[in-house]
Amino acid sequence: MDTSYPREDYLPTPSHKREPSPTALASPLPRDHLVWSIFNTIYMNFCCLGFVALAFSVKARDRKAAGDVEAAQRFSSKARCYNALAMTGSVVLPLLLAALVVTGVIHLSKLAQESAGFFTYQFSGSDDEDN
Repeated sequence: MDTSYPREDYLPTPSHKREPSPTALASPLPRDHLVWSIFNTIYMNFCCLGFVALAFSVKARDRKAAGDVEAAQRFSSKARCYNALAMTGSVVLPLLLAALVVTGVIHLSKLAQESAGFFTYQFSGSDDEDN
């Protein structure tokens, strides 16, 4: 008979309750990333991802206050993911737009220099029609 797991029909009495292990007490509570979410909501709200991150941060904080560490960890992980997506999108997209503008300006300047020769064509005096 396997005794490594407690039986399902066995309910321990208060005298059989185990003390929480020291490692369980020392485990840090999950972070809720609330300040980062507020920053992304106010300043970098790319596709409303900052607002979604704020909602998950508040849920993580509520679950942490209620003592549900597992749910708080899940919501904290989601808030961190949405915050990272919001910040990445809000930083990468303007840089991409700036790069497109710069390459467009460079292309247009080269095109203008090449077409300037067409407009500055000078007629020479060797043409037969001028005599």
